[in-house]
Amino acid sequence: MKHLVKILLETNPTIGFVIARSTLGLVMFPHGAQKLLGLFDGNGYSATMDFFTTQMGLPSLVAFTIIIIEFFGSIALILGFISRFWALSFAGMFVGIIYTTQWEHGFFMNWFGNQAGEGYEYSLLIIGLALSILVNGSGKWSMDSLISKKQ
Repeated sequence: MKHLVKILLETNPTIGFVIARSTLGLVMFPHGAQKLLGLFDGNGYSATMDFFTTQMGLPSLVAFTIIIIEFFGSIALILGFISRFWALSFAGMFVGIIYTTQWEHGFFMNWFGNQAGEGYEYSLLIIGLALSILVNGSGKWSMDSLISKKQ
């Protein structure tokens, strides 16, 4: 058990990983808040679940997991709490997004509204930030760092 805690919480104590996890958390928080709470002109939990399960055809568990990862995962990343777990969750989620909705539209985002959907360039940036956090941990000024020092 102690070895697992070490793997999850030990971190590279540089500021660069604080920037990576904070950026990912701050960018993803509004998306999670839209889906769970209806903030930032979002539809809230019920409507989001309905959209994911009815219109997109995702299983309820997958839809629920997406909402949880985006909301609670973003907060945890901002705080630097179990960042490797949440980074892996975001990377996996965005690989799924590329596979299910973006791959067919190519690399570029739909900047000018002339594509049928979004490309996957934004998702690759999210995956890159997440992998950086996964490999190196939360960085300085994180709950992970505080907890691992007490172990």
